[in-house]
Amino acid sequence: MLIVDVVLPALDEAGSLPLVIGDLPRDRVRSIVVADNGSTDGTGEVARALGCLVVREPRRGYGSACLAGLAAVGRQTPLPDAVVFLDADHSDHGDELPDLLAPIESGRADLVVGSRALGRSERGALYPQQRFGNALAAFLMRRLYGVTVTDLGPFRAVRWEALSRIGMEDRDYGWTAEMQVKAFKLGLRYAEVPVSYRRRVGRSKIAGTARGTVLAGAKIVSTILKYR
Repeated sequence: MLIVDVVLPALDEAGSLPLVIGDLPRDRVRSIVVADNGSTDGTGEVARALGCLVVREPRRGYGSACLAGLAAVGRQTPLPDAVVFLDADHSDHGDELPDLLAPIESGRADLVVGSRALGRSERGALYPQQRFGNALAAFLMRRLYGVTVTDLGPFRAVRWEALSRIGMEDRDYGWTAEMQVKAFKLGLRYAEVPVSYRRRVGRSKIAGTARGTVLAGAKIVSTILKYR
């Protein structure tokens, strides 16, 4: 069985963390790393009480939190076979993790993205601007990189060796797009699996604000074009 570590970037998610941790099939996961991105609601304390490894990353940004979590994973022995990322707001269905790992376990993929476009989304889980942005980004990736893409979903699994080759750098909104386009350029095997999506616990910090939506959209498109 694969050695799998999970990274949860989190900012003020104390209320949702118990739900997220409870969904994950612990028999498939070695460790859960919560990257606390400057929370003020006790997110780190809740995570520790739930048995998670907590790392603090005061520099705000989704990518910054993910990079801090990855650094913590890289200090573990032995290194994992694969790393899984998902959001800490309970919008992703952690119990679908085995479906996400299946293409890696069978040797068919190096990077697997959970596609909300192929799966089922609860009414109101995705804002209209999110649906439009994901569709646009997926279209650009298909046209520019010649790979079948339907989503930039945050719920994803990647082989550790592949992740090392990708060399992630982005510290904010471009994180998911960077991982995909770099994987395409390296010729890594890519797959998508349908995943479910529900309304998050609490207020969205990006898609729920006009500023966040504009900044995220611009960064994602520029990232897709940059690496082409």
